[in-house]
Amino acid sequence: MPRKPLGGFSRRRFLSTAAAAGVSTIAIPYLSRAADRPIVTHGVQSGDVGTDGGVVWARADRPSQMLVEVSTTESFSKVRALPPIAALPESDFTAKMLLEDLPGGQDIFYRIRFRDLAHTSVESEPVVGRFRTAPSDRRDVSFVWGGDVGGQGWGINPDDGGMLSYAAMRKNRPDFFIHSGDTIYADNPIRSEVKLADGKIWKNITIPEKAKVAETLDEYRAAHKYNLLDDNLRAFNAEVPIFVQWDDHEVTNNWSLSKDLPAAYKERNITLLAARAARAFHEMYPMRESIVEPGRVYRTLSYGPHLDVFMLDERSYRGPNGPNLQEIYGPDSYFIGPEQMRWLKRALLNSRATWKVIASDMPLSLIVYDDAANRKGSEAFAQGDGPPRGRELEIAEILRFIKTAPIQNTVWLTADVHYAAAHFYNPDKAQFQDFEPFWEFVSGPLHAGTFGPNELDNTFGPEVRFVKAPGPDKQNLPPSAGMQFFGHVKIEGATGQMTVTLRDRADVALWSTTLDPKQA
Repeated sequence: MPRKPLGGFSRRRFLSTAAAAGVSTIAIPYLSRAADRPIVTHGVQSGDVGTDGGVVWARADRPSQMLVEVSTTESFSKVRALPPIAALPESDFTAKMLLEDLPGGQDIFYRIRFRDLAHTSVESEPVVGRFRTAPSDRRDVSFVWGGDVGGQGWGINPDDGGMLSYAAMRKNRPDFFIHSGDTIYADNPIRSEVKLADGKIWKNITIPEKAKVAETLDEYRAAHKYNLLDDNLRAFNAEVPIFVQWDDHEVTNNWSLSKDLPAAYKERNITLLAARAARAFHEMYPMRESIVEPGRVYRTLSYGPHLDVFMLDERSYRGPNGPNLQEIYGPDSYFIGPEQMRWLKRALLNSRATWKVIASDMPLSLIVYDDAANRKGSEAFAQGDGPPRGRELEIAEILRFIKTAPIQNTVWLTADVHYAAAHFYNPDKAQFQDFEPFWEFVSGPLHAGTFGPNELDNTFGPEVRFVKAPGPDKQNLPPSAGMQFFGHVKIEGATGQMTVTLRDRADVALWSTTLDPKQA
């Protein structure tokens, strides 16, 4: 199959343009100080890929310039070398670059080096990554999703193979990966050993910063870097672009403005902790950053004619966690908040994609208590059976809008609860009935303790079509128990049919369904 030209140019014109601009297309030879070269410390990543490009990321071990070369061939026989960007201590030596003017539906290969700012003739060894730009035509698209990585003290255990869910997802050769949040567990220390129920010992790789809860900016950064020590995760990152959102554990468990921090925290200011965590999060992932609102997480990512993905942020704008029983919508019942609500409605209305996937870091109808030990307070949308109250008022408004607009073919994907499930929302069985039927699929954990199942709230009429959870007498199972889950979605180019499959870390298909698109 012939490869498409880069950005509307023939490959010859593309390369000659780069040469005319004075950009070298040949890697600079390593001249000296081989033993003291900069290092690409945590592999490479790509993310937020669209039809014309995406973001690439890497981290150095010292003040450096990140050098990026791009090619449409794996051999890098012809490349475009891009202007360098700085990797400085202020960003923990991380750097990310938006690659633009690339052809749609094309395998893109990129190569990253770092040049020592103190010795500009000295460069690191290159590290190579790849991604595929979104198609402009109706071809097959596939992706995976999941969340919850490094939680409950279950870190990287080489004896167990490391973070095996990433190896299983990589086998499926997805076009991209939706990370549904809890990318780290900043509040969960990683000990060197954990005794299992059968008497065996789980042995973690450890770093000093993960011996306690994260409070400083460097400790939050270290929590992200810890996960990147895993071979499976780095190999996955080099091949599969990430669409990332955050949840609570990027800061601390169940964080909101009302969070009463446990005694382990010397820093008592939750707003300051959240600010440090947000900075580390944005430094560590290849996200397209908002010019309008720097640090914004919610955004639309289009992946060809068949698919738009709407990434929600259910942390930054929420009101305080509490009983969640308000009958009138106001600041105490905000979850995604009015501005994000307006954005979501506009984005859904403007979408021309066959499928509109709403990536929600928390499920719609599973009850998650703010105080789990005493079964009090509300951490998610749901708080119990009955008409919409509190945060559910936002969901009622969104579902009503989708029906009346009308907007076809919406699917919700989520994680957070550490088990796998499929929910069909049936208005005939709901307390609030002003919506069209739809599906919500739950996956995870990718590498954390397994829990569940949670109680179900009947406000929006969810029917459990599948669930895989350990049961009430077997909570916080280690990854070695095998109950680690991810979801896989394939959209067929010719028909637009969407097949959703829930899988475990051994890549065993546990349950699947195929959805036919409705015509507008």
